[in-house]
Amino acid sequence: MQMITAFFGLIEDLTWGWALIPILVVFGVFITVMSGFVQIEYFGRMFRVLSGKNQTGDPNAISAREALLVSVGGRVGGGNIAGVAVAITLGGPGAVFWMWAIAVVGMATSLVECTLAQLYKRSNGDGTYRGGPADYIIYGLGVKYRWLAVLYAICLLLSFAFGFNAFQGNTFAGAANESLGIDRMWTGIGLAIITGFIVYGGIKRIAKASDIIIPVMAVIYIGLALIVIVLNITDLPRVLVSIFANAFGFEEAVSGGVGAALAQGLRRGLFSNEAGLGSAPNVAATADVRHPISQGITQSLSVFIDTIIVCSCTAFIILLSPVYQPGMEIDGIVLTQQSLASQVGDWAQYFLTFAILLFAFSSIIYNYYLGETAVRVMTSQPAALHILRWAVVAVVFLGSTAPGATAVFFFSDPLMGVLAVVNLMAIMMLFPTCLRVLDDFRVQLKEGVLRPVFKPKAFPDLNLDENAWPHAKLVEQEFSASMRPAPSTT
Repeated sequence: MQMITAFFGLIEDLTWGWALIPILVVFGVFITVMSGFVQIEYFGRMFRVLSGKNQTGDPNAISAREALLVSVGGRVGGGNIAGVAVAITLGGPGAVFWMWAIAVVGMATSLVECTLAQLYKRSNGDGTYRGGPADYIIYGLGVKYRWLAVLYAICLLLSFAFGFNAFQGNTFAGAANESLGIDRMWTGIGLAIITGFIVYGGIKRIAKASDIIIPVMAVIYIGLALIVIVLNITDLPRVLVSIFANAFGFEEAVSGGVGAALAQGLRRGLFSNEAGLGSAPNVAATADVRHPISQGITQSLSVFIDTIIVCSCTAFIILLSPVYQPGMEIDGIVLTQQSLASQVGDWAQYFLTFAILLFAFSSIIYNYYLGETAVRVMTSQPAALHILRWAVVAVVFLGSTAPGATAVFFFSDPLMGVLAVVNLMAIMMLFPTCLRVLDDFRVQLKEGVLRPVFKPKAFPDLNLDENAWPHAKLVEQEFSASMRPAPSTT
């Protein structure tokens, strides 16, 4: 066992330890520049998906908004409450600035990986679609790289479906036990039952659940943060100055100065928004959209919501409270709880328990779907999905009821590092293809097309599924009809 632990420790050192974060940052900057700052160019367009006007009309299809909310639910988790607090504790207020900076860069990375997932998606034949990094490896790079897709799928299954789901169950059960006195056993049973009900409905039920849970979760938490900001509006300029001063070394809040702020901000931002890690593209591929870039733009918004909005809410709750003191040592969730309670009253701890429930549950169903995607890459046997569903329910229960059980999943972070390396290799190799698709989108906009439509026949050299683009067929039919000669009146 010690040898296995040491092996995964080595993997973590080789990925997260020193190489992966700089690579993610550098590649994100590269994508931003080479794409012409695409996340800034289409920033206003991102919010169109929230209106619901872009629905396709197919009752079986997953809409762009539903796919967005599922991915937001996965990105936004307990780390947005506890993780941000840890980053500020270890890195000072300046960590918040670097968290914002990596989010802006990550928006471009997410656009590329999610665009590729859409480009190489496959039709299930019933109005729904599947895809993700495994598919753009197989169909984009070629079948000789299938082994790389299988490696990706194994890492995705073990890290997200099993490891991170145990941690999410553990986070919520711990919060419920401390604030409400609910025994972990009852919390585990309740969470396992709800999880089982949702996952047996597949991606459609997951999308419908997220369409309800995520807006409620976001509005309530953001609303409470706004109340805290309004109550301390005169202190807001001081906090903003502190964030920027600490980020650039003009003010040292913790030992390590700028280095600590930079390291903690980048690490928290990357772990939170998952840009470049290869998880969100699996959900992005399920959306029924007119053009791959459209969903790429939409998924950039999920990075913005996760880090710029939700993580910032936690940061301001902490930095505007009298509880936080530079250099203090305190558990992340406790710091957030005490900070919020000092502003609005002791009832805040109960609210945070409810928020963590929503955050944890939205992540659980998202992580399950990633596991389902991974299983489909490795086998087409229907029994495999049933085994996965029961295993995920069991893992959630185990993580909730046994505080020490999550130690069994020590391999989660190292495997997520491998996952990220594989995904980055794939999107680096396919980035020129993504730029071709982006150019197609831009050309249509310049020609006055309000909602560009992707035509797979315009890219005959790519291994695409034409059945995954029904809008292209409709456009071709409409064009053919318009070219027919008018009936004779004589």
